[in-house]
Amino acid sequence: MKFKSLKKVLLASLTLTLLLGVGATASAGYKLSDEVTTATPALLAATEIGLKTNENPALAALPNKDAILVMSFGTTFTDTRAKTIDATVNAIKANHPGVKVVTAFTSHIIIDRIKAKEGITYPTPEEALAQLKAEGYSRVAMASLDIIPGIEYDYKNAVYQTHKNNFKKATFSTPLMYWQGQEGQADDITATMEALSTQFPKLGKNDAVLVMAHGTPHPANAYYAVMQDRLEEMGHDNVLIFSVEGWPHLETVIPKLKAKGIKNVTLMPLMMVAGDHANNDMAGDEPDSFKSILEKEGFKVSAYVHGLGENPAVQKLFVDKAEQAWDALQAK
Repeated sequence: MKFKSLKKVLLASLTLTLLLGVGATASAGYKLSDEVTTATPALLAATEIGLKTNENPALAALPNKDAILVMSFGTTFTDTRAKTIDATVNAIKANHPGVKVVTAFTSHIIIDRIKAKEGITYPTPEEALAQLKAEGYSRVAMASLDIIPGIEYDYKNAVYQTHKNNFKKATFSTPLMYWQGQEGQADDITATMEALSTQFPKLGKNDAVLVMAHGTPHPANAYYAVMQDRLEEMGHDNVLIFSVEGWPHLETVIPKLKAKGIKNVTLMPLMMVAGDHANNDMAGDEPDSFKSILEKEGFKVSAYVHGLGENPAVQKLFVDKAEQAWDALQAK
């Protein structure tokens, strides 16, 4: 029976490949088979996954003038912004001396609050691209500091799709976790969980780490289940993921903690920055904070209030993603 089931899967996969002509290439993305010569715009759009590249033939005569745009949701927490977003952007800059690197935030509320409080003006991605074009930049590599390909990443992709033909060439990288080890692709999930594990404390049999993700109504919320699977494959049986606004909830994992006989819990955020969610929802002293809820359930709780961007191993993964966009920009 197992052989017959596998045969059906292989046949279905082969049928799909023949119909779409889709084949895996480098870990950066996919492309249509060379045998597909009459692909419709809809088919091209549907198979444009992974790292994206666009060239506008109408602007081919323009001289190359390259820039990098790094996009983030942003944060009003000055200290964590310096340690996470700024530190990552500076690492990207260090790899490209003499290249213009611009940071843009997608949250208009955060942009307004930073301007009012600190006198610093961050552009939106749309404003940043318009300014780059006005300054004569003809090619731009766009990078995202998103964790998963959810709503925020979709917004940045929409910005890329809307503005890509304003430039001679434009590229757009994938978020921290995108590929899941499909044939011919990298396993971003395992790489990220390995990087995350460098900040885990030493755990005894009665100890656990709860990793707090943001959560989303977007189907990309399913990534959390894949992360949990990878953690278990790596032997981190007492590390559990829960989310603020998605699934699994804290209430989902508390029974699991009790079933394992866990007494001591370390909370840590699975977020680029340690902002409001990490400081208040997770580690705050209010009765409805996750720390307080766990304490009421009888657990001894400590909090690791540091954004992923502070983790050197995670930061390197973000820099590598930006490098993929840059390499695609330079490719002939």
